[in-house]
This record gives sequence, structure tokens and C-alpha cells, in this order.
Amino acid sequence: MTAINSIATGANNTSATGQNDHISALKFITCGSVDDGKSTLIGRLLVDSKAVLQDHLAGVQRQGETDLALLTDGLSAEREQGITIDVAYRYFATEERKFIIGDAPGHEQYTRNMVTAASSADAAVVLVDATKLDWKNPGLALLPQTRRHSLLAHLLRVHSLVFAVNKLDAVEDPALAWKHIQGALQAFAQAAGITVRAMVPVSALKGWNVVDAHAGWCGYDGPTLLQVLEELPNTPADTALAPAFPVQWVEKFSSSSDTSQGRRVFWGRVAAGSFAPGTAVQIFPSGQLATVAQVLDHARRPKDVPAGTSAGIILDREVDVSRGDWILAAPTPAAAPADDDFGDTPAATPAWPASRELRTTVAWMDDEPLVAGRVYWALHGHRWVKAKVKAVVHKLNINTLAEEAATQLDPNAIGHVDLLLQEAIPAAPFTQARVLGSLILVDTASHKTAGAVLVN
Repeated sequence: MTAINSIATGANNTSATGQNDHISALKFITCGSVDDGKSTLIGRLLVDSKAVLQDHLAGVQRQGETDLALLTDGLSAEREQGITIDVAYRYFATEERKFIIGDAPGHEQYTRNMVTAASSADAAVVLVDATKLDWKNPGLALLPQTRRHSLLAHLLRVHSLVFAVNKLDAVEDPALAWKHIQGALQAFAQAAGITVRAMVPVSALKGWNVVDAHAGWCGYDGPTLLQVLEELPNTPADTALAPAFPVQWVEKFSSSSDTSQGRRVFWGRVAAGSFAPGTAVQIFPSGQLATVAQVLDHARRPKDVPAGTSAGIILDREVDVSRGDWILAAPTPAAAPADDDFGDTPAATPAWPASRELRTTVAWMDDEPLVAGRVYWALHGHRWVKAKVKAVVHKLNINTLAEEAATQLDPNAIGHVDLLLQEAIPAAPFTQARVLGSLILVDTASHKTAGAVLVN
């Protein structure tokens, strides 16, 4: 409840500034089990915030009633089956903030789509359907998909997690149900090491506590879900780390007569740290050293560029750099012993050490199980390398959160896996650097994305 109170206090501070620009836009997803009301909740947010035109509303009528879920379920298969299959993005704004919403599917077989959406989200709203739980029982068990999506959001470093307990209007004693479900969510989050920003009782169908408050309902007098979302922080970029930049595209302008610097621009998005003219860098994997001569922002204006921002980098001389290479901070020279005039010069310490062996956490998304010995393509930044599965160390039991011995990872399972790469890459723990600590595995035959990899 402390987090909720701090959010409510912050609401008054932000409303005075009235900031509503692209910098403060919040990208969040809704997730949870199937039919928990995710699409309906988004529809309610759009309708009650006046973000839907009347002609659009008229197109989602069923038997004279507005079906809010149809505002996001756009695929014909989704409308026929009444389920969400793929992630649908919607945009809306209030006086306080802009929002980008991703409606993630709840079916277990579409967990891969949820992982894709969560990997770039600032926040996750996990819906919990009160009618599916034994709400009269203080020790009630949560649905497996609620636990799975919460764990995945936590593993993917989604900065803020919010639980919205839905359909409390459909139970006999909403206050008792809210109390017991809230207790179960708190116990689960504590056991999993998940920090929860807020918990809100809502009725997506009736709109209670979504945009407009329903005072005193369930004994809850905190902020509405929209007020919580307006105060959530954006995911902080990894600006305090050593500079790292994956090269995505090489722009040539060799016809230029200026030979005082390199005549190519290396474009991409800064993964860590900040780049500015004069930054000493090393190219990976060639190891060549250079100095940044100029940094361009997305509009080709000279400007220092921090992590999370697209940039073009021009070096002080011509260096062989291709798509997939990394421009990293130069190694730190090691000091030679003062009393040794004949010893070898100690090796410099790389800012981002490269390694071929990785201990990882894998969210497996392929239909074929992950087993030791298989080889996949691994994508790190924009660099492709072959990766062999050395061993499946264990898998995570999403119901007990215990680490269980395993020889394979089945579809939608999460576990620890040791990988051996064909070439070394400058990987780092995901908890330290989001971009350098993440990879995807791709099946070499079908070219399907098989798993999301987080470096431990």
C-alpha cells in the first residue's frame, strides 16, 4: 500500500507540470490468463478517456451492446473465436501523458507474443479474474498464466508491475474477495522477488476504478488504474555504463573530400553509456582502436547521444566496420609495476569482455523442446553467431517457484541453460545491461524465433 500512496501523492505534483510529450509516453502491456478481461480493459481505457470516435464505437456493437474487446481484437480469427492471438497496439493520451498499449494474448500457446511485447515495455498490467479463483479461501492459488506472465515480466526487466483484480463486481462479497486475492498476490510477489507498484480492484465491464473512481468499493480508496499509469516512470536507460553501440547500418559518403575524419557514418541505437566527440573506442571483433570524431542524432544534428537513443557515429579515421560489429569503449590500460623495468606490459582491461560460454535464463517459445546438443542461430545486437546448447541446468516451476532438475525445456517453459557460441560476443548480465545481456535463438531450419535468452 505504500507504493499506492506514493503514486497518489505524485499525481498532484505531475498535474501541475502538464507534461504530455513523446519523452514521457508510457509503453505498457496488459497480460494475464485467457478471458481475464484484458481487451475489455483496454477498450474501457480508450472509451472513458475519449480516445475512440463515435463511428469506431458503432462498428463494435453486438446485439445493441458495445463489445469493448473488439476495439483491440482486429484479426478475423480473434473476432471469430473471441480470443486475442497477436499483440495489438493502441494509442491514447490524457492531459497528463501519452500512452502506447500492447494487448498481449493470454493463451499459453501464444506466450511468445507476450514475451515480444514485454521486452520493450515500461510497465505491465497483469489482470486477475476474481471469478476464476477460490476467492473465499485466504490461501487461494493463483492461475498458472498469471504467475507465468508476472515472472516473464520480471525476468524481462519490465520496470513497473501493476496487478488489476478484475470482475469483482461479479462475486458475492467483493470486499472479501479483494482482501484474499490481494493477499495471495502479495505472497506470490514476495516469494518471487517481484516489486509491485500497485494493486487496484477494477471492473473493466462497468468502468469502476479504471478511469473513473468508484469510491469505497471493496474498501479501496486509492487511485484509479489510469492515475497509477500516469505516474509510472519510464524504463531508465543504461546511461551510467561504459559506451556500447551495435552497428545496424553503414552509410558511405566516400565522395567527400574531407580526409580529417572517417568518411562513413555508422548508424544504430546506443546500447549503453553515452557517445560524444573525443570518446576513445574499440571495434569488436577486429580490436581496432579509434576516436569518435562526430556524433549525429536521428535528425543528423551534431549532438551527444545517450543510451536508448538512435545515433550516427563518425570515427576519426577509416576503420573496417560492418553491420553486426560493436563500437565499444576503449580498454582501460593496466599500470605497469613501478619496480619492473623489463616486464611485459600488462594487458588492458576491456570495458565489455567477450565470451563464448554463457550461463543464461531462457524463455522457450518453440514447439520443439530445447535439448542439449542442438544448434541455433543466436542474435546479439545485430550480430548473428551459432550457439550450441551445452546443458539444460534446470527449469523453473511456475507454481512453486522451485528450480527443478530437467533435461529439456518444453514450449513456454523457463529455465537455466548453458550455451556455447561459435564466436565470442561482448555479453553482460541482463540485470546490468539490457541490450548486451539479451539474445534470441532462431531455429536454423525453420527460421522461427525459438527462445528469448537473458544472460545471467
